[in-house]
Amino acid sequence: MNKVQVILTSIAQAFLELRANKLRTFLSLLGITIGIFCIIAVLTVLDSMKNNIRTEMSSLGSDVLYVGRWPWMDEGGEYKWWEFWRRPSMTIRELRAVETQVPTVAFATLCFQNSNTVKHLDQELESVRGYAVTSHFDKIQNIEMARGRYLSPSELDGGANAVVLGDEVHKELFPGSTDPLGKTVSFLGRQFRVVGVMKRVGQNMAGFNFDEGVIYPYMMAASVMDVQSLNTDPMLLVKAGTGNNIEEVKYEVEGALRRVRKVRPGQGNDFAINQLSQVSERLDIMFASINLIGSVIGGFSLIVGAFGIANIMFVTVKERTKVIGLKKAIGARPGVILTEFLVEAVTLCIAGGIIGIIIVLLLSLLLTYALDFPVTLSLQNFAIGIGISAVVGILAGFIPARSASKLDPVVAIRSN
Repeated sequence: MNKVQVILTSIAQAFLELRANKLRTFLSLLGITIGIFCIIAVLTVLDSMKNNIRTEMSSLGSDVLYVGRWPWMDEGGEYKWWEFWRRPSMTIRELRAVETQVPTVAFATLCFQNSNTVKHLDQELESVRGYAVTSHFDKIQNIEMARGRYLSPSELDGGANAVVLGDEVHKELFPGSTDPLGKTVSFLGRQFRVVGVMKRVGQNMAGFNFDEGVIYPYMMAASVMDVQSLNTDPMLLVKAGTGNNIEEVKYEVEGALRRVRKVRPGQGNDFAINQLSQVSERLDIMFASINLIGSVIGGFSLIVGAFGIANIMFVTVKERTKVIGLKKAIGARPGVILTEFLVEAVTLCIAGGIIGIIIVLLLSLLLTYALDFPVTLSLQNFAIGIGISAVVGILAGFIPARSASKLDPVVAIRSN
């Protein structure tokens, strides 16, 4: 019998074992299934999160600086919130300094966020995030309209009572098919005319949730409230020009802001310049930790599964001792017997791994279509799962297979 026949016969024998002892085999495979599921599930979720983050970063732009009081990450030590809180707010003065002194900047804008109660007739919606912005905000954040239009430059510069609604706000205030364009909503003690409704986009990495918010002119907000108090934190958004290195733009923006704020040489900045890449780098560290934890959990499950496979193979050797003796008596070499049982162990492990992969596939469909979380499926991850299953099968089946190959044919035939 050649090697191919031995392998095919061993695979068929493994499936016969699955059919003949369903419960015993299922319990033995459970550890392998759980282990492969943990490893592949963690790899798949991490790949999906990384791809989603990259997609979002490409849509928001990795060439945008977010300048304000608060650094998104610690600045090399303790997060000194008490110092950051006392920093002066970004104002029109800083915006004009960047626009006039930094030629490598394509667009710059101010954004002030606050929470509002928005009303329309008898409909009232609380805790609506308001985004008071200056010109070019839509170009930096890629605002897309589902209905109507975005705020015009004259409305933004003149502080007009005009507003753009988020998708959720529109649905809550104008239930059914009511057209909101041209109608009025009220907040901040003023009446605002609705000029547009934004497309649904969800919350982005920069912290903007336009679906549950409204966008209106910064100048209008500045006329009715103190946008420079310590309780507010306007953010200056700066987009680098095409072909300009973001680090060089960051250096120039920093210089312009230090000049306009008269920060002395050697003195620390009284503002923080943030980038989405900072969040991405911190997330990569977090993903590595999650990957390690998932691998450890999966590893322990695989160890338990390996013992289960080794146990079932020892039982199989015991049950087929006479058959092994007869094979050796008619000339089967020890290597053939060893290969036969090794292939059987590997087949059982791969079967358990495939079950784990199938569970991952089913859960990925649930996340993608039911929970609106796009899952990235990778053949590489599946190959890793199958490969790990095969290695576990070899390790778990080697000792039982070796013991079978060393049986004395006379003793084996006489065994009960």
